[in-house]
Amino acid sequence: WMSALILLASAGFSMAQAQTAEPGEAPAVATAETTSPETPLAPDRVWTASWNFDAVPVGKLPAGWKVEATNLREDLPTWKVMEDETAPSGNRVLVMSSPNHTFGGTFNLCWTDSVSFLDGTIEVSFKAFHGEEDQGGGLIWRVQDKDNYYISRFNPLENNFRIYYVRDGARKTLADARVELSQGQWHKLTIVQRGKHFQGYLDGKKLLQGKDELFTKPGGVGLWTKADAVTAFDDFQVESPHVRPETPHERQGH
Repeated sequence: WMSALILLASAGFSMAQAQTAEPGEAPAVATAETTSPETPLAPDRVWTASWNFDAVPVGKLPAGWKVEATNLREDLPTWKVMEDETAPSGNRVLVMSSPNHTFGGTFNLCWTDSVSFLDGTIEVSFKAFHGEEDQGGGLIWRVQDKDNYYISRFNPLENNFRIYYVRDGARKTLADARVELSQGQWHKLTIVQRGKHFQGYLDGKKLLQGKDELFTKPGGVGLWTKADAVTAFDDFQVESPHVRPETPHERQGH
């Protein structure tokens, strides 16, 4: 499945909202040997897949990504790449731009199974725009399908940072921290997973840790918001010994 991955300096290629990938587009993949004192659970040697969305046409999705929803009662939400001059890198970001539904229990997903993630580090920059029912959002990983995955998110309406699992569409809190962040600005969310142990970081500060053994198999990765939370994401990166490109273009130490 990874044979189509190519080694590039940046990533994020286009995919139509109808979820059909355009030819020749894939995430950037590189190898690296890293040690990170701030993420002690991370393996020392990792492969990296990253998307900064700058090469994706406005109005599209990155290749290999799909839009789904947990507990959907009406239409699927709209996710698309949009221009944002405040983006942490480049000027394009991936946004949950419209929920297209009114049910407060719907989880809006945009994710990919082109990367099979079990252990390692996932991070993304995010900016909450607005929402009356909910705001903010975050990461999903070890995604088995739209109803089963781990999720970490920050909600500026509630001023909390949490890690949950979602099993058969039902969500359970695994870790919780009270935290206030400046609204309408970019922040970075990082998850480190090693076996059953996890750690959660906001802007480089470790705020959550714990363990859970519900999902023990590799799964996809992606982004999450709840209800009407309109949120932008940039610089999505996955570091894992399980992200291994099988391509003649692969190199080490890049």
